[in-house]
Amino acid sequence: MHSISSPSTRLSTTFTSLKNTTMSKLEVIHENKGYIVINKAAGLISEQSPFEELTAESQVQKHLQASKREPYIGVIHRLDRVTSGVLLFAKKKSVLVAFNELFSSRKVQKTYWAIVHKKPAQNKETLTHFLFKNNFKKQAEIVPAHTKGAQKCSLSYRVLEQNNLGYLLEIKPKTGRFHQIRAQLAHIGLPIIGDEKYGSDQKYAALSICLHARKLTYTPAESNESISYEAPAPSNKYWKFKSI
Repeated sequence: MHSISSPSTRLSTTFTSLKNTTMSKLEVIHENKGYIVINKAAGLISEQSPFEELTAESQVQKHLQASKREPYIGVIHRLDRVTSGVLLFAKKKSVLVAFNELFSSRKVQKTYWAIVHKKPAQNKETLTHFLFKNNFKKQAEIVPAHTKGAQKCSLSYRVLEQNNLGYLLEIKPKTGRFHQIRAQLAHIGLPIIGDEKYGSDQKYAALSICLHARKLTYTPAESNESISYEAPAPSNKYWKFKSI
């Protein structure tokens, strides 16, 4: 008799096998008295969970405990498990509150890189759709505007470069909806490489897709000068482009 493992069992096995890789190493981009900026590895969820020992937040906690026994950690924003890149954590409650205000007033700009297998029809484009979050499937669906519960979502993208595996896109979301980039690109026939959930038939690394939070820019409330942080792209063959 053959036993069939459940999806949750397979996820646990895959996650365990990845814990001993570079995913377990914290990459700090910047740190000051108020916050810490990291390059989150794909495969990790952003915040602590009773079901997972290793998360981006637990990595940050371990790092901060080297200098403070019980550090404060505020989750400013999140990235999907399958996404790598720039992620901020507050080290003070006041900093968390300040960043929450910046995010809610849309004074934070995120820039993503994504790799798609098919050639985009346009070299640059603005996409506007209506998105419905299907909680049962844990998936975003692009739906007609009049659909109950649908929210407007918008992003712009431009093609940066091509290699033998796909096309590198620079993406700037104008809204922050659930799985927005993944759903909108898939809707126009450009699923992100490795994103089987949204129709990709291209294989990629486990618990990962070719989506990377490249840059985060914000302007502090007391300043007119913007501050930016950038995260290096993953170091595998898919991300071998001349411009990066």
